[in-house]
Amino acid sequence: MNARPLPYPSSLLFVAVLSALALSACHSSTRDDAPSAAETDQRVDRYAVQNTPSAAELAAARGAVSAADSAQAAADKNATRSVELPAANLVVAPAAPPAPPSEPRHAEYALQLAPPLPERVDVAGSRMKRVQMETASPAMAPQAVAGMGVLQPQQQASNTEKYAAHEDNPVRRTADEPLSTFSIDVDTGSYANVRRMLNQGVRPPADAVRAEEFINYFDYGHPAPTSRETPFRVTTELAPAPWNSQRQLLMIGIKGYDVPKATLPPANLVFLIDTSGSMDQPDKLPLLKSAFSLLAKQLRPQDRISIVVYAGSAGLVLPPTPGDRQSEILDALDRLQAGGSTNGGDGIRLAYAMAKQAYVKGGVNRVILATDGDFNVGTVSQNALETLVADQRRSGIALTTLGFGQGNYNDALSEKLADVGDGNHAYIDTIQEARKVLVEEMGSTMLTIARDVKIQIEFNPALVSEYRLIGYENRVLRHEDFDNDKVDAGDIGAGHEVTALYELTPVGSTAARLPALRYRNTATAQAGDGGEIANLKLRYKRPGQDDSRLIQTPILRSQLRSQPGESMRFAATVAAFADALRGGTRYDGWGWARIEASARASKLDDRWGQRREFVELIERARRQIGGETPASAVSVSD
Repeated sequence: MNARPLPYPSSLLFVAVLSALALSACHSSTRDDAPSAAETDQRVDRYAVQNTPSAAELAAARGAVSAADSAQAAADKNATRSVELPAANLVVAPAAPPAPPSEPRHAEYALQLAPPLPERVDVAGSRMKRVQMETASPAMAPQAVAGMGVLQPQQQASNTEKYAAHEDNPVRRTADEPLSTFSIDVDTGSYANVRRMLNQGVRPPADAVRAEEFINYFDYGHPAPTSRETPFRVTTELAPAPWNSQRQLLMIGIKGYDVPKATLPPANLVFLIDTSGSMDQPDKLPLLKSAFSLLAKQLRPQDRISIVVYAGSAGLVLPPTPGDRQSEILDALDRLQAGGSTNGGDGIRLAYAMAKQAYVKGGVNRVILATDGDFNVGTVSQNALETLVADQRRSGIALTTLGFGQGNYNDALSEKLADVGDGNHAYIDTIQEARKVLVEEMGSTMLTIARDVKIQIEFNPALVSEYRLIGYENRVLRHEDFDNDKVDAGDIGAGHEVTALYELTPVGSTAARLPALRYRNTATAQAGDGGEIANLKLRYKRPGQDDSRLIQTPILRSQLRSQPGESMRFAATVAAFADALRGGTRYDGWGWARIEASARASKLDDRWGQRREFVELIERARRQIGGETPASAVSVSD
């Protein structure tokens, strides 16, 4: 614990000065009763945010102000006083409005009552001063901590991680529903988070597993566009399903145009960092600081970086600073310490204010939120936060979320905020993952080349009797929303790859899952001269444009290969692994042994060791969930 200078030479002098200020207040308006505890707390909390008093001084301050309030009200009900607290060296976001009387402290307030974003935020001093948990010793009385407006540190009693519930996409009968519509997704957080659990010997909850994020964690070598005029290229592959030759697997690959790092436009980045008490663990704030240091070292002179933190209150640590001032940026990161409760709403508002202040027209403007997602003070409603983020994305400022830690990780909130903020969500469990997300994939993470990307496939019921989309459950769209440019969808960054898989059952196959219908005509469409099994349509918007563009790609029966290629087989293996973690009901007897053998057989480039690590994860999962001893070689023939 670092000692901090006190604003006065001694605690006694501090109390005396504060008491004198309180008792010498002037009369300026009419008041009928004593101020509430909430009002007293707000005045003291504002002082605490701007200075660094000890816990004893804060308790004394609260008592002095409360006593002065009561004495003044009793002496003259027509008078009111204002206690002038010493000025601070930091201008922070405006204080939140008073909560309703029924819940005077830590109440969730309506978003429309939140203060507007300030036009400008300035830092007068070199260091931000704020209330942090290190000011309170573990033995401090709970009531003293409550007076500070922060939460007492305590051992995590139980796992409170939050995951959005989802059911696997069902098998669809083509004759009943020939259209499949969904938004693309480039998130990878689910895979890294589940990897963390398996490495710790913990079985992941089913809802933590999102198949599309497992699949999109890996690179499959989809061909890139040849010209920057077309922001991405769409390719398809059709082959028998590795787990059942009576079905087929359709792989859709999207590859974004890659922009060299040296030619990326100027970036205006705001690091929004959770410094609440729950972040005081090695895999949270310390790892976060190391991760952001990697990104900071990639910045150029034309880039700008700001750092905003939030705990009991939001504060500005670093104003917009050129990227080549490395020592200032790294020093600001190094000074961060964890403590307090989590007022995420105020932090997001202040971060967007800083992004607007340093806005770069035609550049990359993005807030990067790093948190364990444990929002428990202020604007804690997920709907309210989503509304706030959605409103700000329309100003051209995107939001990326990075998850850290365990025990109270709020995956559901982190993923959703990234979705509505036109950004992406990743989970960082190791410094290697930080390098992957923030260094190797910096261009795709930062620069958006296509917005609101939607896919709609119409299957031909004359050739396809059934289909099933693998993953993307929380990205499914209504069919009428495909042509509606007002409906938000996923974005693609420079160099990004997106992969989607469909499992198809051809007409006449013995592997149909749905029962035949007695009163249904057997053929409702013709195969056509080209033998189209489906028509793929893709809509996207260029950055800064409101009207979408359409790409159409027919998928022909003649494209069917005798065996899946290396990329398709590996993608299928990853999908099967995700299904096994969720209970293993979709892949026709492809158990742990077959999944592991297929992963081992991959001949794709593994420069970063990600596929080798994938095999190791399967081994761990097989021991923990399947109760089997991994085998080094198992046949993968169909």
